[in-house]
Amino acid sequence: MAGRQGGSQRAYIGSFTAAGGAGILSAAVDADSGALTVLGATDTVADPSYLALSTAGDTLYAVSETSDGAVAAYRVDGDKLEQAGPPVAVGGAAPTHLAVHAGHVLTANYGSGSVTAVPVRPDGSLARTPSGVMEHTGAGPHPQRQQGPHAHQVLPDPSGRWAVSVDLGTDSVRVCALTEAGEPALHREVALRPGSGPRHLAFHPRGDRAYVLNELAPTVTICAWDAAEGALKPLGEAAVLPGPVEGDGEAYPSEVVVAPDGRFLWTATRGQDVISVLALDAAGDRPRLTATVPCGGHWPRDLAIDPSGRFLYAANERSGDVTWFAVDPETGIPRRAGSIEAPAASCVIFD
Repeated sequence: MAGRQGGSQRAYIGSFTAAGGAGILSAAVDADSGALTVLGATDTVADPSYLALSTAGDTLYAVSETSDGAVAAYRVDGDKLEQAGPPVAVGGAAPTHLAVHAGHVLTANYGSGSVTAVPVRPDGSLARTPSGVMEHTGAGPHPQRQQGPHAHQVLPDPSGRWAVSVDLGTDSVRVCALTEAGEPALHREVALRPGSGPRHLAFHPRGDRAYVLNELAPTVTICAWDAAEGALKPLGEAAVLPGPVEGDGEAYPSEVVVAPDGRFLWTATRGQDVISVLALDAAGDRPRLTATVPCGGHWPRDLAIDPSGRFLYAANERSGDVTWFAVDPETGIPRRAGSIEAPAASCVIFD
């Protein structure tokens, strides 16, 4: 892989520079223990809260989650990141997520409720202007959080034909495709339960199920996915916490991860500061909550699994650390194995 030396694995950690984060941290990953060792940092872009790698692994893309919203590209040079051109304005506010899809970088713009496509040049750098912006419309019943659209995530489906955007403000998931001009075009919008506040989605490795994690209700919505039709069909919901939240306790689910072998599903919940373990049946239609464990810090904004499926990583934003866990292969229960300091950590990805 072009961005690596000696075959060693790397992790990249995004953070909020406005809250004291170092920008983008790069770290070595120990294959046996899952341990992270920080190699360096770059803070040339404000609030790089979410990251994505090119297919070849030689270019890293980062959102700049600011009011004017931008995306930046970095060349991966061994253990160093070198910015490849100036940040590109995405024409939307506060992008929270991004993905590489069909020769473009797509961003989900939470503040403005939209999805932006920016063309990727042959050398991995970004075009100076977006090729299109798809505006979301609508609202939900929550008086503070759902006054308008809030696109929180965008990612390609397993077939690579479609992109799906998850909107917390409109209680819906949109399926879109890029036109020949590189413009995101709506194919269909799928309504979820009003007030659920969908945040992020993860596909089953088999490709025919998707799990939408809801931020305003501690549940996951199970959906059937038909790649041929670009159709998402809600089948039901499953709890990600063992009971109702007591008193004024906070419970804001943040991320959902499915095991590479499709046997388990994990979620992180801020406020409760736990990782939940859900066992999946053969069809993937009935996730069953089997355990919750402490996330190792406070306010787990992101949860990630390494490509081997052996280790889980929690980016704990408010305690400023990334904690890793060894996953029991029989039960799926994660056991805390270590942590590194990472102020205002917001995401973890692997090459």
